[in-house]
Amino acid sequence: MAISHHASLISLALLFTFLSISNAQPAAPAPGPAGPPNVTAILEKGGQYTSFIRLLKETKLDNQINTQLNYSGNSYTIFAPTDNAFNNLKAGTLNSLSQQEQVNLALYHVLPQYYTSDMFQTVSNPVRTQASGSNGVYTVNITSSMNQVNVSTGIVDATITNTLYATYPLAVYSVEKVLQPEDLFGVKTTAAAPTPASKSPKSTADAPSEAGTASTSANSAVGTKWSSLAGLGLVGVTLGALL
Repeated sequence: MAISHHASLISLALLFTFLSISNAQPAAPAPGPAGPPNVTAILEKGGQYTSFIRLLKETKLDNQINTQLNYSGNSYTIFAPTDNAFNNLKAGTLNSLSQQEQVNLALYHVLPQYYTSDMFQTVSNPVRTQASGSNGVYTVNITSSMNQVNVSTGIVDATITNTLYATYPLAVYSVEKVLQPEDLFGVKTTAAAPTPASKSPKSTADAPSEAGTASTSANSAVGTKWSSLAGLGLVGVTLGALL
């Protein structure tokens, strides 16, 4: 009986010692809030978006988006073409674009709003992109049917094949084609050749034509638009390495 009593006392002493040590251990800190999303990190994790990452980096759009997500409170939806999508482009497609057009191509894959897959079912077309101006160019049409979402540019129809990230304020969706805006890749209309004009007095011939004045004004407007983009740091470069 004495031995059993002593054994019980020892067991109780060990139990109290264990409980004291356990209570003395500091509680593990609660995990902090997740940091803002990083576009490049999301695409790198996807593993098949090297060409699109390069396009974003060389046009400085990756930094622009990350900065906006961190500090402005803006939200975005990105359509990310796979490497196969870029490989399927006609040879020389990207190199045929000017630096400014390459910037617009990158911006065309970004919507200035956060969309979940369910929101695509009720979206109002046409949908503006980051490349859209006040005159309604560089838009896309988005349709959803039987859990399949299609993005149409007027040149190509691309299907969303995977959701890479979808937590407000950023959604990133994989598409199997490069979105080619009709404003860049559509059929260019050729102006009709002017009919020979009859000889006229020198004073009339030397006067600037109305068409020439309009052309100059249009070019000035385009130059102003792209100067604004350059001011944001979105400067395009030749993308020969993509091909």
